Amino acid sequence: MLRMRVPALLVLLFCFRGSAGPSPHFLQQPEDLVVLLGEEARLPCALGAYWGLVQWTKSGLALGGQRDLPGWSRYWISGNAANGQHDLHIRPVELEDEASYECQATQAGLRSRPAQLHVLVPPEAPQVLGGPSVSLVAGVPANLTCRSRGDARPTPELLWFRDGVLLDGTTFHQTLLKEGTPGSVESTLTLTPFSHDDGATFVCRARSQALPSGRDTAITLSLQYPPEVTLSASPHTVQEGEKVIFLCQATAQPPVTGYRWAKGGSPVLGARGPRLEVVADASFLTEPVSCEVSNAVGSANRSTALDVLFGPILQAKPEPVSVDVGEDASFSCAWRGNPLPRVTWTRRGGAQVLGSGATLHLPSVGPEDAGDYVCRAEPGLSGLGGGAAEARLTVNAPPVVTALHSAPAFLRGPARLQCLVFASPAPDAVVWSWDEGFLEAGSQGRFLVETFPAPESRGGLGPGLISVLHISGTQESDFSRSFNCSARNRLGEGGAQASLGRRASASFSEQKNLMRIPGSSDGSSSRGPEEEETGSREDRGPIVHTDHSDLVLEEEGTLETKDPTNGYYKVRGVSVSLSLGEAPGGGLFLPPPSPLGPPGTPTFYDFNPHLGMVPPCRLYRARAGYLTTPHPRAFTSYIKPTSFGPPDLAPGTPPFPCAAFPTPSHPRLQTHV
Repeated sequence: MLRMRVPALLVLLFCFRGSAGPSPHFLQQPEDLVVLLGEEARLPCALGAYWGLVQWTKSGLALGGQRDLPGWSRYWISGNAANGQHDLHIRPVELEDEASYECQATQAGLRSRPAQLHVLVPPEAPQVLGGPSVSLVAGVPANLTCRSRGDARPTPELLWFRDGVLLDGTTFHQTLLKEGTPGSVESTLTLTPFSHDDGATFVCRARSQALPSGRDTAITLSLQYPPEVTLSASPHTVQEGEKVIFLCQATAQPPVTGYRWAKGGSPVLGARGPRLEVVADASFLTEPVSCEVSNAVGSANRSTALDVLFGPILQAKPEPVSVDVGEDASFSCAWRGNPLPRVTWTRRGGAQVLGSGATLHLPSVGPEDAGDYVCRAEPGLSGLGGGAAEARLTVNAPPVVTALHSAPAFLRGPARLQCLVFASPAPDAVVWSWDEGFLEAGSQGRFLVETFPAPESRGGLGPGLISVLHISGTQESDFSRSFNCSARNRLGEGGAQASLGRRASASFSEQKNLMRIPGSSDGSSSRGPEEEETGSREDRGPIVHTDHSDLVLEEEGTLETKDPTNGYYKVRGVSVSLSLGEAPGGGLFLPPPSPLGPPGTPTFYDFNPHLGMVPPCRLYRARAGYLTTPHPRAFTSYIKPTSFGPPDLAPGTPPFPCAAFPTPSHPRLQTHV
């Protein structure tokens, strides 16, 4: 009965008191709290108008009503209970303390709002894999990995720094050690190091809300890199022929193991070490010198070309050019030098500059443009190099024919007419023609034609030919008629007329036996060529008669020696030598000397026994297709005819009359009539 009355009395008491004062209420309620692991957490709670029992709950579990909270060694309640202060303290905070807490006034039936306690775990110092010294190879991409381990809450952020500057290009990878718990965090920095990064310090920082300043771990890069080469030349600008020293300097990790030198890609034999000494020439301008340095990681190469000053060097000669009349012609030549040479063009034998540069252009050329053209480069500053190269311009045109001077002939004696032919292209034929006939080659009656190559061509006019018309047994009509020498090629025809001069004396067959040969007793002239050609009759010595004849053969006068080739060939007396010797029929073949007078007087020969007789020999005969003469020095140059045989003689005509004598054992004398 008593037990039933107690609750009723308590209700009446509260009702009485309520009517007497304020009801219990919270003056301060706990709020969410974030605290670092190991530090102290304080959750405040204050009640007004309540003097009853106050307790705290942790995630719904009552911690007890006593102030020291037995069984919870790190927990206690503080404050003045009479004043309604009931604060909950936790020290040191551990991870298990993270929960929801409430302050309850049990007897008043009051509960505070829940307060969430968050426990923060600061990150530990991160670990950089491979540290504290990380070995990398310069130029090879690599990764630096930073890892934060432990139960850090919240998950930390990993950052990379170099020299206090935040680096970009980082990536993060999160790994859970087991479900529901944060795991380790990794950050990977991707970089391509270079040699200047050797010894650099990189910092990985782990930071979070629990530790805003973060914790750092530093590592040092130790780089291996191939040699870095610097190549220098002293002096760099040099005259050809001077000495130059190349110096090859290198930094490398690990150290340098070897040097290799090359020039223009070809190894320099015997070159060792970082120093090379050479003597500069023009090739060093276009063939650089290179130095290759090696170590265990790799190799590096550097090269440099010298600025070599040298005189002009001919690289490409001008080529001969052949064009038809009216066409354009051009020549090209190439010189190299440092500095670049000045190239000029002139004509051989002339001083006028026709052009400059690598190419000479000649528009619409004519025969007068034919000749040799010279490409010239002046020597360089050193005085070395330079020079000239020439090429011939051949202008294809109709043949140019010139009648050469021929010696006067005796009636019924041998005679010879000559013409000089220049033509490009070479003439198809050279033809001699007269009143009753013509002849290109070989013999016809009293006539025979031979053609010889000239020893040299007239500049640019093509090869030269000498055509000789031999006449056996001249007749009266031969001295009055004109003989025409003509040549033709694909561009046209050219010709010249020649006439035969006559000696004013008895006919050849009626002459006596004396002929004077100016000169010494050994058959050689005692005067120079000019005296022989231009001497007067009085200079020729006395006339000596023999017992065999009272007739002395005298020359009518001095023969004029004009040169129709303007200096290209020397025309002298009866024969035009042209380095060929006397052509057949152009001079008399003499027997060994038989002087009739004392030494030093003109030499005479007795022809009487031979006059009027038919020579037992022919001046020309065929042998292996070549023309031959009675004496080995009759000619020094001749061409091979396509065919040749004995002359076709008219009935009763002697075959090429000649003075027949015993074959001399000495060289044939040349007579100037």
